[in-house]
Amino acid sequence: MPPTSGNRPDPLADDLEDSYRSQIKEIIASESNRLTSERTDPEEEARLLSLSLMDLYNSGEDLVPALMSRLGPVRAALDGHGGGLVISKINLEENNQGKKSLSLVLDLDGACVSCGAAPGTLKGIQDDLLVDEQVSSVRFSKSMLEWFDELQRDFVMTHGGVTFV
Repeated sequence: MPPTSGNRPDPLADDLEDSYRSQIKEIIASESNRLTSERTDPEEEARLLSLSLMDLYNSGEDLVPALMSRLGPVRAALDGHGGGLVISKINLEENNQGKKSLSLVLDLDGACVSCGAAPGTLKGIQDDLLVDEQVSSVRFSKSMLEWFDELQRDFVMTHGGVTFV
């Protein structure tokens, strides 16, 4: 990185970082889409994505397939490593305008349980599911913290950007 005068950030370095970040994001999205399409039926995924989570909840049907269909690049990691979502708790919430949405407490299963990348996976799951207007909150079961060693636990609690309950 070229030297800078004083403590001022180097705009050229910032532009380069942003460029690399954008390129990597595109590559990851492309590869995850490829992997997911190889492992799933596109028609079934489209059907699941079109379903209302509220209707599924009200009918008592399993929400996990519909939630999985809403995941972005993190879906490829879950599928590829034999992991998945488990709904630990689900509540119906109502906002000030009377609109109902779902508050989820999730767990992971499969190989994702002990993966060192789990903190990033959790953040990806949370961010992807919160895009759906029928999901008001995504939190994770605090029992998941037992999977991590002390360093991982401290990291995910401090920098993970997710909430455990």
